Amino acid sequence: MIVVMRPEATKKEIEHVANVVKEMGLKPHVITGTDLSVVAVIGDDRKKDKGALEQAPGVDRVVPILAPYKMAARESKKERTTVKLGAGCVFGGKQVPVIAGPCSVENEKQIIDAAKKVKAAGAHALRGGAFKPRTSPYAFQGLGEEGLKLLAKARAETGLTVVTEVLTPSDVELVAEYADCLQIGTRNSQNYKLLEAAGKSGKAVLYKRGMSMTIDEFLQGSEYVLSQGNPNLILCERGIRTFEDHTRNTLSLSAIPELHYRSHLPVVIDPSQGTGHARLVPDMCRAAVAAGADGLIIEVHPDPEHAMTDGAQSITPETLKELIASLKRIAHAVDREV
Repeated sequence: MIVVMRPEATKKEIEHVANVVKEMGLKPHVITGTDLSVVAVIGDDRKKDKGALEQAPGVDRVVPILAPYKMAARESKKERTTVKLGAGCVFGGKQVPVIAGPCSVENEKQIIDAAKKVKAAGAHALRGGAFKPRTSPYAFQGLGEEGLKLLAKARAETGLTVVTEVLTPSDVELVAEYADCLQIGTRNSQNYKLLEAAGKSGKAVLYKRGMSMTIDEFLQGSEYVLSQGNPNLILCERGIRTFEDHTRNTLSLSAIPELHYRSHLPVVIDPSQGTGHARLVPDMCRAAVAAGADGLIIEVHPDPEHAMTDGAQSITPETLKELIASLKRIAHAVDREV
C-alpha cells in the first residue's frame, strides 16, 4: 500500500507515518513529488491493519496496491519520473533523447571517431560496452577498465554523457567511476544483487528487460534499484524471445504504453537488439517515438562490416543523421521533441 499525505503535510508528520510503518514491521520509503508526498510501504502488508496509518496526522488516504511493485507503480507518484544525464539530456519529459554508439569499445580511434560522429548526427549520449557478456566464452569480452578509460576520454572530447554496461556487483564501483549511467543488460535482468548494488551507487540506471521477462517481472526487478533510494531509473524494452525467427528478438512496442500505464518510470527502446538487423532499426525507431517512447538507444558503428560485435545490427553515422531528422518530425506530431 501507499500512504498519500496531504499537500500541507509537514516533515514531522511524514516522519511520524514512516515510524508507524516501521512499527508494523514494514519498510517505509518516502517519495516527494511536486504537489505532495507519499510513503510507499515495502513488504507484505496484506494482513496489516491500515487504521493506524489512516488516522495519523497529515494523512490524506491509504491506497492499497495489489501489484508487487510498490515504488515503481503509477499510484505511488502522480507525476512522471524524469532522469537527467548531463545537460540537455532528460528522459521522461517532453524530450526524446538518443543514446548512440558502438556495441563495444574496440580501440581509442574507433570510440573517439564514433563519439564525434554520433554527436554530429544529433545524438545526446554515447553508448559503448567495456565489459561484454557473450554467449560464447571465446567471443570478444570487451577491454574492461581500459575500455572505460576510453569512454571517459570520448566524453571529454565530445561532451556526450556515457552509458555502459556493468556485469557484476563487484564491478559497480569501478564502472560508476567512469560512467554517467549504469546499464543492466538482459542477461543480468534478474541478478538482484547487481540491481541492488547499482541502486546503491547513486548513478542513473538503464535497466533492460530480460529476454524472457513478463512486464510484471520487469517492474518487480525495477524495485531492487528503487528500494535502495535511487529514483534515477530508466526502463528499456529490448525485445523478447519468441518463436519468430526473422528477427533476433521480437521488439514489443506495446510495452511502451503498457509500462506508462503501470509505472511512472521513463521507457526507452533498443531497436538494435530488438531486431538484430540494421535495415529494420530506423523504422522501429520511428514507430517507437510515435508510440510514446521516452528515448532510444541505438547501436551505431563507423564501420559496421568490421565491427568486433553486433555489426549486423549497427547502423552507420550517416544513417543516424538521416534518422534523427525524420524522428524530429514524428516527435513534433506527438507533441515531443528530439
